[in-house]
Amino acid sequence: MSATRSMSAARSMKAARRAAFPPNWWARLGWALMAVYVVYAAHRLGFVPERFATGLAHGQRFLARMFPPNFDRWGLIQSGIIESIQIAVIATVAGILLALPLGFLAARNLMPPSISWSARAFIALCRSFHPIIVAILFVKAIGFGALAGILALVVASVGFIAKLFAEAIEEISLKQVEAVRATGAGFLAILIMGVVPQVLPRFIGFSTYQLDSNLRNSTMVGIVGGGGIGATLFTAYQRFDFDVVLAILIVIVAMIMLAEIVSGWARRVFQ
Repeated sequence: MSATRSMSAARSMKAARRAAFPPNWWARLGWALMAVYVVYAAHRLGFVPERFATGLAHGQRFLARMFPPNFDRWGLIQSGIIESIQIAVIATVAGILLALPLGFLAARNLMPPSISWSARAFIALCRSFHPIIVAILFVKAIGFGALAGILALVVASVGFIAKLFAEAIEEISLKQVEAVRATGAGFLAILIMGVVPQVLPRFIGFSTYQLDSNLRNSTMVGIVGGGGIGATLFTAYQRFDFDVVLAILIVIVAMIMLAEIVSGWARRVFQ
């Protein structure tokens, strides 16, 4: 009798283990198809081990020519870094000023559908293209220089901050909004007293993150003619001054790390 019970218990435990981890054949088929497609795409793009090994050898020679870094052109590097910081700061401030009302208009719990969906369509348009593509368009439209880089980063800032700001507004508690409305306050007072206090800490976080992003993107837009340190970097690369390229890269990394420290301090202070 005890042997029968033990066998029954063993069968039930075995069945429970099978039920707990059933094989998902559809998931396995999906992973297998993904692996096949990766191999096919790599073959179509010419990704072969021989080419990769050759690239490693070229990369080793390229890195050897970069050391030691050359800071003899520090004046040129400094002017490029200062211009990149100015581009990032101006673009971030302008993007925040434009994204703030646009985020309110895109919030579906505050605005009628016709207004919110129109605002969201404009935000999606701003987010549809990479800043480099937008910078190329502005360079063709208004010429080379920092203004093209600023406008490109303003578009990127509006698309990022307005979207996240609208989503933050949609997640607020409407009880505070109803309490302010019950006092007879107007729409603007409701936004200032009932909505802004709930989303202000997150809005500050979005803004500081966008400043970091604009500092990085200011380098990329400079490569296509948007001014800043990117133009200096591209010029040094064209002249095969790879030691100067390394010096510029070191300065860019230091700038981004310093911006991260400052943004973290700002979040702690203002939140």
